Amino acid sequence: MLQDVLNHLEALVSFDTRNPPRLIGTGGIFDYLRAQLPGFTVTVTDHGAGAVSMLAVRGNPKRVFNVHLDTVPSSPNWSADPHVLRVEGGKAIGLGACDIKGAAAGLVAAAQRTTGDAAFLFSSDEEANDARCIAAFLAGDHGFEEAIVAEPTRCEAVLAHRGISSVLMRFQGQAGHASGANAFDLSAVHQAMRWGTKALDHAQAQSHARFGGLTGLRFNIGRIEGGIKANMIAPAAELRFGFRPLPSMDLDAMHAHFRGLADPAALAHYEETFRGPSLPAGDIARAEEKRLAARDLADALGLPIGNAVDFWTEASLFSQAGLTALVYGPGDIAQAHTADEWVELDQLATAAATYTRLLEQPA
Repeated sequence: MLQDVLNHLEALVSFDTRNPPRLIGTGGIFDYLRAQLPGFTVTVTDHGAGAVSMLAVRGNPKRVFNVHLDTVPSSPNWSADPHVLRVEGGKAIGLGACDIKGAAAGLVAAAQRTTGDAAFLFSSDEEANDARCIAAFLAGDHGFEEAIVAEPTRCEAVLAHRGISSVLMRFQGQAGHASGANAFDLSAVHQAMRWGTKALDHAQAQSHARFGGLTGLRFNIGRIEGGIKANMIAPAAELRFGFRPLPSMDLDAMHAHFRGLADPAALAHYEETFRGPSLPAGDIARAEEKRLAARDLADALGLPIGNAVDFWTEASLFSQAGLTALVYGPGDIAQAHTADEWVELDQLATAAATYTRLLEQPA
């Protein structure tokens, strides 16, 4: 079976699905998948701007497997063509092989060996902050109760992970000569730096918070721009930051706190540019209830349960929509997004065997 998985993976890697630029149409990789899934009812939907989804259904399943087909851009540090799969040293090397076309290849190979109910949702917009496919799918009348979302988890079921939020802030000041004592308060850059110090202190103070094996708050100020030169008071500054909360943390309350750390007279703009809920999604009581439901599902399916993870996945969107959701797939997140990205052959074989077993069971 591994050779069949590798044949599919070779084909999937050959399609350029980098995001950005996300120049992805309804043909190409989706035509390939459709051809490999005879007996499935296939619906391909163009959500615009290269965001395309494909739902393939056989029978009447209540569980959907989700795999994103887009990849990150390839860096110049690749040692060979990233769109040509190489198999060497027990590894399959290629752009997206680990994150997460290896899972797609395993699902296709498993579908070809089984006849039971099955549903696959392939999407092309996970790797950039303009996700449309899953939101559109969940907004419709899909009828599914469970979701297994493919990401590199070393073939373990992940039941919990952090959420994610990205923010754009703008500070306003008053231009003037930097020799004035009023530069301390009038500089927009100074105001941004004061806010940053308070925000960092607040984030570090959350180290005691815990949920499902995760601890503390992940926080990062990624970019600060502003000012003109050293002897001029900065009239404007822009800051971008992000944080990754635990499932037990209230995102809206956190935004209110971070916004409140700024001087109201200096804060010109505060905008959340991207939000992804935690897994499980919901308040702390509901989140724990959902985590236990996902654990019961993993146990029922015979999946080994792994640790909670710090990275974000779209499984949280399924959880937010009321489905019992977990993350499962071949590969290690440490190899994702790297030059010469790779996945172990043993991982591909294990995932494909597991998919086959699950598709042979009532879904």
